[in-house]
Amino acid sequence: MASAVPRNIGKVIRLNKRGCTNRPFYHIVVQNCQDTQAGPVIEQVGSYDAMPNEQNEKLVAFNFERIQFWLAKGATISDPVAQLLGLSGFLPNHPRTLIQAWRNRRAEPKESKIEFIQGIAPPARNLKLL
Repeated sequence: MASAVPRNIGKVIRLNKRGCTNRPFYHIVVQNCQDTQAGPVIEQVGSYDAMPNEQNEKLVAFNFERIQFWLAKGATISDPVAQLLGLSGFLPNHPRTLIQAWRNRRAEPKESKIEFIQGIAPPARNLKLL
C-alpha cells in the first residue's frame, strides 16, 4: 500500500554561494544531499542577494511553482532557505527568524559615554578616535 507521506528522495533545496568574498550572492538550487556546494546542480529555483541595496533591501527571487514541485517530490529544505521562504509567506515563519526578531527588540541602544557641551564643539563623528 502506497503511503501518502512523501518519501525522502535524497534532494535538498539549499543556497549555493556565488559572487566574490566581499560581495556574496546566492543561487537557491536543488541538489543531491551528498553533493557539496560546488557539486552539480539539478535546477536553480531562485536567487538571494545578501547585500543591501540603496533602499536597504535584500533582494530575493523564487520560482514558487518549482519549489512546490520539489517539495511534493519529497525534497528537504535547508534552514536558511526555510527562513527566506517563511519571510516570503510561502511557509510558516522559521523559529530562528522569530528568535532573532525578539533579540532585536530587546537590544537597548548603546549610549554615548561622552557628554557634549552645547556651543563648544560639534559632536565627533567617530567616537573611537577620541
